[in-house]
Amino acid sequence: MNDKDASLTSELQGLSDREVVAKRAAGQGNNVSLQSSRSYGQILRENLFTFINAAFFTISLVMFLLGRFGDGVLVVVVIFGGVLVNICQEIWAKRKLDEIALLYRPKATVIRDGKELNVDPNEIVLGDILLLRPGDQIVVDGTVVGEGRIEVDESLLTGESDLIPKVVGDPVYSGSFCASGMVCYRTEKVGTETVAYKLMTGARAFRQVLTPVQQEINVVIRVFLLIACFLWILVGISFLSRSYSLNDVVQRSAVIAGLVPAGLLLAITLAYGLGAVRMIGQDVLIQQANAVESLSNVDVLCLDKTGTLTTNQIELQEVYPIGISEDELRSLLGVYAASTTAGNKTNDAIANACPGIISEPMAEVLFSSARKWSALVFGRGQGSGEDREAVQNTLREGHSPTKFKIQNSKFSHSPSPGTYVLGAPEFLFSLTALSFDVADYIEAGARQGLRVVMFAYSPETRSLEGEDTSPMLPENLTPLGILRFSDQLRPEAKETLDGFAIAGIEVKIISGDNPQTVAALARQAGLGADIEVISGQELAQMDKLQFVQTALTSTVFGRITPDQKAELVRSLRRRGRYVAMIGDGVNDVLSLKQANLAIAMAGGSKATRSVADIVLLKDSFGALPHTFLEGQRIRNGIQDAMKLFMVRTFCVTLLVFATAIVTDSFPLQNKQSAIVSLIGVGFPTTFIPIWAKPGAIPRRSMVRSMLHFVIPATLTLTLVSLLVYLFYLVVAILDLQPNLELAQVDYEIPRSALVTILVMGELLLLPFLKPPARFWVGGEPLSRDWRYSIVAVVLLGVYFTILAVPPLRSFFELSRLSVISYLFIGLVALEWCLILRAVWRSRFLDRFLGIDLG
Repeated sequence: MNDKDASLTSELQGLSDREVVAKRAAGQGNNVSLQSSRSYGQILRENLFTFINAAFFTISLVMFLLGRFGDGVLVVVVIFGGVLVNICQEIWAKRKLDEIALLYRPKATVIRDGKELNVDPNEIVLGDILLLRPGDQIVVDGTVVGEGRIEVDESLLTGESDLIPKVVGDPVYSGSFCASGMVCYRTEKVGTETVAYKLMTGARAFRQVLTPVQQEINVVIRVFLLIACFLWILVGISFLSRSYSLNDVVQRSAVIAGLVPAGLLLAITLAYGLGAVRMIGQDVLIQQANAVESLSNVDVLCLDKTGTLTTNQIELQEVYPIGISEDELRSLLGVYAASTTAGNKTNDAIANACPGIISEPMAEVLFSSARKWSALVFGRGQGSGEDREAVQNTLREGHSPTKFKIQNSKFSHSPSPGTYVLGAPEFLFSLTALSFDVADYIEAGARQGLRVVMFAYSPETRSLEGEDTSPMLPENLTPLGILRFSDQLRPEAKETLDGFAIAGIEVKIISGDNPQTVAALARQAGLGADIEVISGQELAQMDKLQFVQTALTSTVFGRITPDQKAELVRSLRRRGRYVAMIGDGVNDVLSLKQANLAIAMAGGSKATRSVADIVLLKDSFGALPHTFLEGQRIRNGIQDAMKLFMVRTFCVTLLVFATAIVTDSFPLQNKQSAIVSLIGVGFPTTFIPIWAKPGAIPRRSMVRSMLHFVIPATLTLTLVSLLVYLFYLVVAILDLQPNLELAQVDYEIPRSALVTILVMGELLLLPFLKPPARFWVGGEPLSRDWRYSIVAVVLLGVYFTILAVPPLRSFFELSRLSVISYLFIGLVALEWCLILRAVWRSRFLDRFLGIDLG
């Protein structure tokens, strides 16, 4: 405990160990359990007991009852294999969430027997005295006791952004944060009685927040589920009205169930899981379910200078006295730094360079990011009676306090009565009111990237606090000196900013420091020489339209208040930008909550970590460019996988309707549909998330952006597949014996031909999806990645291996066609490729549908 803390808590002894034990035994402890993740039972229930799983389970059960064990096993393996992967993935995520909750659970500083102890909130009991410092989370409800004053951010409870001052007797509520100052408070409510218990339960518990991509995929899956339900009804009606066997009905029901692209969810799970593992390797902790999705959408990154672009290791470089000697200025600064009750990095730097003794102030105004200044008011109680009389005589004679300091060395460690203010020069004085040398010194420091602060004095000794108003600067301020502070750029800053540019992310630096100081550091970090710079004072004079336009066009924002920072983020979002915000201090909480993606430093305040979606574990934003690229890679991989699933699902759906209309038959058996799904889509989509590359993402609906690829491929493949099926069906009808009826036609050959053309067509979509050469460019841009084409060739070989091995061919209910038939189908597939490429390149369907490819 330092001297300041000791003076604050000297009269507050707190409870004794015996009293704590007694209160805990009486049930007055804060021992509530805030569940950080789902239970194992919840995970199993949410993954197993779904409508689609129930449908597949019913179908497999019926197949077992009919003696079709192969079909039943296939359904179980394909569907419930994916469910098992999901369960394992979510159990792993649960364990990680539990570890994270334990690691980042806020600690509380409690006073017992006159000593400070850092304890878990569960160890707090009713009547405990807790100590609050800037950035601390208020974990239980209570009332301020003893001396001191704080400003509290209650926005998580009330939604209001204003800081609320709290002094002795005022209540404080759990779920809020101490923004500035230091006080003690007595616990009055614990456990489930606290105001924020329900809010904290909701905030800390696992939240299954659907990302934009997941929402779109859910829409697609539900549409196909509705189509499947409609077809199931038709199959049921046909069973009642026609002479179909139960086996035929179950087969058709299984094929229809396969129209629901349940495997797409597995592909997404694998993509997100792989991304999460890679991000942990980069010391990036994902706290919210939608963080990965947000990463892939970010196009604007807002960050503070201090602690992000710089190391926040602030040092006092030099002082520039005005009207007094440097020794006297340093002496006053030392007393000021030692006497303030709430420290910060600037104050600590002054204390390190200018040691001083504590002199009890009669009033204090704590530093605020909105005000940009702090102040101490010293009364006439310091020093001897002779000293006080000398002060009064000097003031009556009209001498300035600076002259008094020069004439009275007795006060080198006891400040003159009056108010001492430390803050941003432009918030204390207009630069035009200062001498040319002083103004030039301030501007030169800012151009060098140094933090410039002014120290000033007023003879007023009244409190600066109003009952209903914010603190006001005293009148008759006299500058005493200018201070310059240095803050080192992070070694990785330039490389990191270059990485953002590669990822297509625009960087905006929003800081409370002087705009020119921030701009100088930004240029040193390689952000560019032609960046636009704006100050908070200029923003305050703008109307709403000008404010939004400036938010879009400017790069560096200086002397920004927390409210302005939050409004800048809101303005960018209103103009359709997807904004990520990095913060480490309490003053960043408002803007973090306004951003699409909130990123906090692990070493920052508890408040920022609590509202963040992502925490940078090593306090370095150097990992972020890789993380943003990883997010883009994940989204691009999901989009590619979704294209294949949509083509396959739409194609089979149209074939079901087309064959029913044209031939009054059903195109596929369950196992045949399964092999088309596995080889044509299932296996390829396991590689796509792994091989996907980052890149710019269209700023429109994912489904809409895929129509250019999906619709031409679906319509042409369906038409070609239907023609192949009809051709072999006609051949089968012509081969009928004269004594056989048309209803006795053998569908095995036509269905095997249909499976072959579908497998070939879906595998040929892979080189179109990632064109390895210009020949394949049509639906997608040239990638020169041959791996997808190699996978297509390998999987085609797997299919023909299945055809060549009698047990496998029999299991999948396929017939072996003649070599000429396979060559014919292969030529048809190649001809289809040429037709599809021509349709893509002509963009006929794009223009017809009004699809914007820009």
